[in-house]
Amino acid sequence: MPTADEQLRTHGLRVTRPRLAVLDVLATGGHLEVEEIARQVRLRLDSVSTQAIYDVLGALSRAGLARRLEPAGSPARYEARTGDNHHHVVCRGCGQVADVDCVVGEAPCLDPHNTSGFEVDEAEVTFWGLCPTCQSRRSAER
Repeated sequence: MPTADEQLRTHGLRVTRPRLAVLDVLATGGHLEVEEIARQVRLRLDSVSTQAIYDVLGALSRAGLARRLEPAGSPARYEARTGDNHHHVVCRGCGQVADVDCVVGEAPCLDPHNTSGFEVDEAEVTFWGLCPTCQSRRSAER
């Protein structure tokens, strides 16, 4: 596995402390909101602006080193899992997000009947439901 420095250089990005810190935070896993990423980066770097975090996340996303997802009605979240065409399931109760592997197995997972001339190379699917915790909470309220 390449180091964060190598990943940045391979994708044509300068190696900076904020970029390294954001990659480090994303490598811990999950689907993190910008505020949580900023909080964790500040533990590593002391002082960094939220705008700098947005700028880093934008650069990492464009380079394919981070993935931005925006569940409807929720703030954008970022993850390090990229390039494998996986999908997401979102809890309607608490907003928890989990990964769902590609429905069919290879990109694109779905084939549209009419692409209007587009060459489709990826499908983004969001499944919605209730996580186990919210299911239990709902059952207990009945």
